[in-house]
Formats: sequence, structure tokens, C-alpha cells
Amino acid sequence: MYTGGIDNLIHCWDLRKPNTEVFRLLGHGDTITSLRLDPFGSYLLSNSMDKDVRVWDIRPFAPQQRSVKSFTGASHNFEQNLIKANWSADGSLVGAGSSDRMAYVWDTTTRQIKYKLPGHAGTVNEVSFHPTEPIIASCGADCKIFLGEIEKSIIEMHI
Repeated sequence: MYTGGIDNLIHCWDLRKPNTEVFRLLGHGDTITSLRLDPFGSYLLSNSMDKDVRVWDIRPFAPQQRSVKSFTGASHNFEQNLIKANWSADGSLVGAGSSDRMAYVWDTTTRQIKYKLPGHAGTVNEVSFHPTEPIIASCGADCKIFLGEIEKSIIEMHI
């Protein structure tokens, strides 16, 4: 099990043994707001108030430095919302909300922003991908949910 919080660390726990921490992931400079496993169970996606979305290698026998990718652009502000990040169904894209009222989507290979989606009147708290269609949903502090279509060829070429 993976946990993160105000200590800026991600903890890996062995649930078969009470209170047994297997390892810690160091690298974020502020509170962890979101953790998500990739669709294949090999990588962990984290979002932090340090304005950094990271991918961690959690496979057994991974190198000591497990932080393998970092995505920038999304932000946190004084509200300190628990902004969540998410994977696309095939792991080719990651998305995260932002306090700048945008939903961000990055290509996991190039680390480039593919989409910066406007529309919300407040912080975007979460971004979620449809499991089979090229559709993305975002929900915000403005109490609205937006659905948007993303380029289908991006999803198809990674399946």
C-alpha cells in the first residue's frame, strides 16, 4: 500500500506485516495530494503542492532512484486543494487539475503538455480519462464537471 501526506514523502507499506514500511520515495518538496497506480501496476503517479507531478518506478528490484519522470505546468495556490492526477487507460497520458482553472494532460513519453483545457471558474480538482473512448472529464471547485474529446489517434496508437 502507498500513502503520502504532509511529510512530503510517499511510503510503501507491507500489509502482511503490521507497521512494516518497505521503502520511502523522496523527491517532492511539499504535501502529496494524490497517488495513482498505472494501469499495469509498475509505476506510481503522484501530485504534490510543490507543483510537480511525478512518475515513480515501484517494480521490485527497481534502482535506488525511483523517480523516473516529472511533469510541470499545473499549479497549486493558497487554497491548498487536494488536486488529483490520473492515468489514461493505456498509460500513454497523464492528467492533473490545477489552481489556474485548467486541466492539464501530458504525453508520458515526451513529457510535453498535450492539452491545457480551460472552462472552469475555480481550481480543477481532478481529471479522469474514459477507459475506451478519447474523452476526458474534469471537475472543479466551481461545482461543475466538463467532458471533452481529445485526439483519438493519440489513444489508438498506444493500445
